[in-house]
Amino acid sequence: MVPTNGLRAFCRRNTGVIARLMLILLALPGVAFAQKGAGDVVYEPTPQAAVEEMLRMANVSKDDFVIDLGSGDGRIVLTAAKEFGARGLGVDLDHYLIQQSNEAAKREGIADRVKFVEEDLFKTDLSKATVLTLYLLPWMNQKLRPKILELKPGTRVVAHDYDLNEWKPDEKKKIPVPGKKLGYPGQSRLCLWIVPASIDGEWIQSNNQPGTPAWDFEFKQRFQVFDGAVKLSEHTFRMVETNLQAARLSFAFGKDASNHFDGTVEGDRISGTLKTGSGNDVTTAPLILTLKKEEQSVTPASPHS
Repeated sequence: MVPTNGLRAFCRRNTGVIARLMLILLALPGVAFAQKGAGDVVYEPTPQAAVEEMLRMANVSKDDFVIDLGSGDGRIVLTAAKEFGARGLGVDLDHYLIQQSNEAAKREGIADRVKFVEEDLFKTDLSKATVLTLYLLPWMNQKLRPKILELKPGTRVVAHDYDLNEWKPDEKKKIPVPGKKLGYPGQSRLCLWIVPASIDGEWIQSNNQPGTPAWDFEFKQRFQVFDGAVKLSEHTFRMVETNLQAARLSFAFGKDASNHFDGTVEGDRISGTLKTGSGNDVTTAPLILTLKKEEQSVTPASPHS
């Protein structure tokens, strides 16, 4: 959606110029325009086929709280509630569209589960979201990205047509949308991200036996991708087979990757199981890692910037 305060007067004074610009820009591939709503915001509604596929990609259920930024006529949140049983919040700057969306929720008998508010989406509290949906311009997605990365690990984010730049999606697909003329004509491009836990920095084993050296772990993270090293005394081993999805973390290290860790990130603590060996000769032991205190001064968004 694109705020248009003062736009009407400008349009009246420059009708001819705007018409020529529209013709030029509509001829360019990948350029999206919004339709003018009855209030103070212009918008291009997400095709219903894309709405339903976005919610399926996010695996929305009755346990979810869906927040749609730039909710327009409310169709994403309304569909999430009616078809998937979810609760939700729609945010838009268009007073008329917000009013219409809330009235639609009442008509459908789901006003107790969804709400639409007139608000600046950049100021919206996203902390309740388990699913976040976006159909916004690229610069808006980019501005929201740091805030999205602060959400609880495991939060699902689905965007229509425009991605999150360097943060590569965990899943993406194209679906045919006959008659769609804006953005990508005839199709919708959908992307899904799972918000990852923040692990960037140095961690130390905190459950080592008294008198025995502790393992040191250093993670270098870029969104949901990471590499790193494990250190014990004078030995350093590179992490391989790395995987981070939401708060679940796994990696291997050592000769022939014979040590495999699988655990869960909980703030400044990682707890899990370390398996050592192969075949029938495998030992299992609990492993707990704690973020080194000096690393806590690092800006939380730094591994995701």
